[in-house]
Amino acid sequence: MYTIHVAIVCAGYNASRDVVTLVKSVLFHRRNPLHFHFITDSIAQRILSSLFNTWMVPAVHVDFYDADELKSEVSWIPNKHYSGIYGLMKLVLTKTLPIKLQRVIVLDTDITFATDIAELWAVFHKFKGQQVLGLVENQSDWYLGNLWKNHRPWPALGRGFNTGVILLLLDRLRKLRWEQMWRLTAERELMSMLSTSLADQDIFNAVIKQNPFLVHQLPCFWNVQLSDHTRSEKCYKDVSDLKVIHWNSPKKLHVKNKHVEFFRNLYLTFLEYDGNLLRRELFGCPSEADHNSENLQKTLSELDEDDPCYEFRRERFTVHRTHLYFLHYEYQSSADNSDVTLVAQLSMDRLQMLEAICKHWEGPISLALYLSDAEAQQFLRYAQGSEVLMSRGNVGYHIVYKEGQFYPVNLLRNVAMKQVNTPYMFLSDIDFLPMYGLYEYLRKSVVQLDMASTKKALVIPAFETLRYRLSFPKSKAELLSQLDMGTLFTFRYHVWMKGHAPTNFAKWRTATTPYRVQWEADFEPYVMVRRDSPEYDRRFVGFGWNKVAHIMELDAQEYEFVVLPNAYMIHMPHAPSFDITKFRSNEQYRVCLKTLKEEFQQNMSRRYGFAALKYMTAENNS
Repeated sequence: MYTIHVAIVCAGYNASRDVVTLVKSVLFHRRNPLHFHFITDSIAQRILSSLFNTWMVPAVHVDFYDADELKSEVSWIPNKHYSGIYGLMKLVLTKTLPIKLQRVIVLDTDITFATDIAELWAVFHKFKGQQVLGLVENQSDWYLGNLWKNHRPWPALGRGFNTGVILLLLDRLRKLRWEQMWRLTAERELMSMLSTSLADQDIFNAVIKQNPFLVHQLPCFWNVQLSDHTRSEKCYKDVSDLKVIHWNSPKKLHVKNKHVEFFRNLYLTFLEYDGNLLRRELFGCPSEADHNSENLQKTLSELDEDDPCYEFRRERFTVHRTHLYFLHYEYQSSADNSDVTLVAQLSMDRLQMLEAICKHWEGPISLALYLSDAEAQQFLRYAQGSEVLMSRGNVGYHIVYKEGQFYPVNLLRNVAMKQVNTPYMFLSDIDFLPMYGLYEYLRKSVVQLDMASTKKALVIPAFETLRYRLSFPKSKAELLSQLDMGTLFTFRYHVWMKGHAPTNFAKWRTATTPYRVQWEADFEPYVMVRRDSPEYDRRFVGFGWNKVAHIMELDAQEYEFVVLPNAYMIHMPHAPSFDITKFRSNEQYRVCLKTLKEEFQQNMSRRYGFAALKYMTAENNS
């Protein structure tokens, strides 16, 4: 079974999102092993390498090439196209891709396949003579130069060719000294043209105009271009003839075309398609053994399927497909080394908390969102429609795709923690609003309490309200008066006293300086710690013990718990989560949680020795 090679230039956050829809459409129809060659900037490489590592699709190989190293090859070409310098990178593929690679399909990120890519690969056999480029004719009048009064396009053969889909015979191109060919052409044309308007496409067309024999013209259904002024409708009689759709208009789904509904539905199908379904093995084609998936299979096979807690144990090893930085992110940590990121996780039903948190916390935020593919698109529309969220460049949104029957709360926290790029992190929950000014207060506390050279967990006292509309206290004095009036309570005091009792709220009322508290069984405060503090334990999913275990580990590693006298956060009311309902109604759930708890404590005593004995005894006495 031969491998099909695909090259894609992809830079930045938005293109990384677009490329996923393209990849899904290719994977959906394919029957062959695939090898993707991504020419990326550092942002896209970080996002896509994490995505493919966690996607674990059989018979798919991925390589990355650093676009920054190629910039000098094309940066001398003035370019007006919105894709910027990355729009010129296809010109240097003969130099970039491995010398042993003979042929490759090159795709833009805004492409959707409606057929098996192997059909396109088969077209290479039709190349004759000196043909080295397979291209579809351009379907707009751009190169005819009659779109407006002084419109002067680059030279092209007839209507010219569109470079959204290219078949490249790399070995032959190298023999033809492609590098010199396109450079000389570009230098000559730039004497009169000043800049390219359509990036690489202008230069490809200028070369072809001089050397028409290089082109094998592909049937137009291999690149149906949906832009304004397009003649795409002349390209096919029936939508069933279509092979590849190219959304090459900034308007994307709003172009004028009699079949626009069909196109839109095809695109949305892949946009919202559950990527987990694409992990299937290829029929009759066992994939090369992947080291990670082999280890995973081995671990899973060692679990006892008859164990009543099997599903819980399995969850700990589930690899969730993860798309980091789903939206644009721009933040440089400050130079003074006191910066703090708020860390939280959420699912679709807590989305409405995001704007409120952004209004309360002006610092950087790292969020893990547990969503299906369709929900990720709903989230995208929600975020893009929110002035508050769009005005913030310092919020990292990391999508962890849904799989399995439990909410992987600690995995989500770990994903968000790993993307923190400040020295400190405030480990919060999405249904809490931090007090106004907490960001600055925590940064000052970093310095005052010498966090850099001591192991401290700063406790932010937690309160709650049962009112959906709360006049949020602007100061500690105001909070204390609301506490006395009964509009606020210490968090969970009426259901789970132990969780926050060691914070010592009675002392906090009058405290003016930070004070130390001791760990006690079931303590689960919200804390600020250094970025290098331990991760959360993944065996705890859904409801119960997920934070308790983490605080216990901090204590085992000899962190001091220090309560801040002028800090507070308030839990806002919401409908109970699906997981707490399961915990309350399902006896087996509670039994498994107890088993996992005991195993965790045994692990602790193995890892921390004599010091961890107190966790066993404290638990038995509680």
